[in-house]
Amino acid sequence: MRYAVLRSVGDGSAFPRGNVRRRLRRAAHLSLVGATLLLGGAAAPAQPSQARTVASLPEAGSAADAGAPARPVAAWNDFCARYPSECTVDPSEPALVTLTPALWHTLTTVNRRVNARIKPITDMAHWGVVDRWDFPDDGFGDCEDIQLLKRRMLVERRLPRRALRMTVVIDEIGEGHAVLMVRTDRGDLILDNKTNAVLPWQRTGYSFIKREGQDGRAWVGLDNGTSPVTTANR
Repeated sequence: MRYAVLRSVGDGSAFPRGNVRRRLRRAAHLSLVGATLLLGGAAAPAQPSQARTVASLPEAGSAADAGAPARPVAAWNDFCARYPSECTVDPSEPALVTLTPALWHTLTTVNRRVNARIKPITDMAHWGVVDRWDFPDDGFGDCEDIQLLKRRMLVERRLPRRALRMTVVIDEIGEGHAVLMVRTDRGDLILDNKTNAVLPWQRTGYSFIKREGQDGRAWVGLDNGTSPVTTANR
């Protein structure tokens, strides 16, 4: 760099020595700025970590279309009699939530932690009845109890209950099973005690039968088979 500057000003006879020094200082300054810009350009790829976080969201899926009104399982009605606020629908709440990286982290964390925290047990062994929906506050519960706890925790984290719908499916062994459906702008996602993965509903391998409605206490059918009588499934 110094050689190039000296060449540009000749042998020094045409300019005072002070001018040469000023030009050298200016050249050095420009070199420093150029190096800084190069370093900044090298650091730029670190920013896509945010893009990777967004990219870690599941691919946009679809909604599980609701059909005609459906009757919930009998144990749900008993649960609502004991916990009426859990079954009340507030139409002023959004029916869908926006799936952000922060919300995705919340969903996966709650799903994993509750699955690890609650020991699966049948309602017959736990309560002495075939099917009972309740909160597993003693650390034991079956599928619907575990999903109810997840929903309560998500509501405590300011998610709208209206977008968190208890859902009845037929599982991989042909039995009634309860999961929690989170209705998002990227499709309906499923929290399940059988897996720590939060999956789009169509990737679970389940037959979706019915879920809570979003406009009242009546459930809605999902037009995918005959409803089970119970969800007594760990």
